[in-house]
Parts: sequence; structure tokens; C-alpha cells
Amino acid sequence: MKPGSFITFEGIEGAGKSCNISYAETLLKKSGKSLLLTREPGGTPLGESLRELLLGHQHDGMSFKAELLLMFAARAQHLDSKILPAIERGEWVICDRFTDATYAYQGGGRHLDIAAISTLETLVQGKCRPDLTILLDLPVSLGLERAGKRSLPDRFEREKHDFFERVRTAYLEIAARDPQRVKVVDASLSLEQVQQQIKAVLSPFLESA
Repeated sequence: MKPGSFITFEGIEGAGKSCNISYAETLLKKSGKSLLLTREPGGTPLGESLRELLLGHQHDGMSFKAELLLMFAARAQHLDSKILPAIERGEWVICDRFTDATYAYQGGGRHLDIAAISTLETLVQGKCRPDLTILLDLPVSLGLERAGKRSLPDRFEREKHDFFERVRTAYLEIAARDPQRVKVVDASLSLEQVQQQIKAVLSPFLESA
């Protein structure tokens, strides 16, 4: 059986990942793909418990290194018990955030050592990397304005503006280094315009897969 493909969506707060992942799901299902939707941190019972620790406020003083290790602990379980088995079954996987987010948030935002993140990436993932990443990019001020309208801020959303500027910069640097995999979508536009861009990215990918 031909293995499935692994697609990730990335972006800062307020980029519109949820509604645009739903749109991508519709496109993939119309093309006849068997699909698994999942998210990080989370995706498994252990991962969802770790998500609560990472995003909630009961551990606001968590060290940045502890945060990084919890992210990869959740990812290790996620890969072994959910993502990799689905791909091996021939399913396509769409994941809301993956390791690019770790490079952006813990590397760019927290100033943690990129080499250490790379070492953990290799340990946890082996050769597994997304086949396609859609980066929903928009100015930080607009993203935070949108995010502020939807819910109370989580532990990350309480960070200052400069933190998210570093996160956005790190994301764009990843895209510049790996343009074949990472496709940047202008998420500051209307939802219809954003989804037109996503369709333009996914259509040739589906044809070549």
C-alpha cells in the first residue's frame, strides 16, 4: 500500500488555522483521500494532558527547557501511536502545528538553542518530516487582534508583542530555507482570498502525490 502524505499548518495566533484546516479537509476528501486530522501539542490522551500543562496557567513559571521537553514528549507519543501508523495505512494526515512551531516559539520566541531543538527533532522523529507545510502569515498586530476576540488568552497568548514578532520572523526564516516544503499564504486577506491561495497550493500537490 502506498503511504499517505503528511501536511502541517503553521502560523501565529489569529492566523485562522482552524477554519482553513477545515477547508483543506474538504478539498482532500473531495479528491478521495482518507484523512486524519490532529493537532499539537495533543493528538493523543497523553498529548492532550501535556497540552493542558503547556497552555494552561497552573504552571506559568514553567522553565523554557521544561516547556521544550514537554513539547517533544507529546510529539513522540503522537508520532508513534497516531501519525506514523496513519501514514503507513495510506491515510493523509493534516496536523495543526508540528516541529516548525517548536523552532518558531521555543527557538525564536524563547531564544532556546536551535541545535538542541534539532537534536530532539532527530531523536523523536528520525527521518519523518512533513511533506507539505502551509504557513499562514500575517502581521502580529492583526493576529493578536483577531485572537483577542475569540477566547481568553492561554499561557502563550499572554506573551508580549515582541515575542510574537520573533516567532513570526522564525517562521518566515524556515520558509525561506525550505521553499519546496513550506508555502507561505497571506492570511491578512479575506477568508475567501486565503482559501484561494490554499487551493492553489494543494491542487498541484494532490496531482503530484
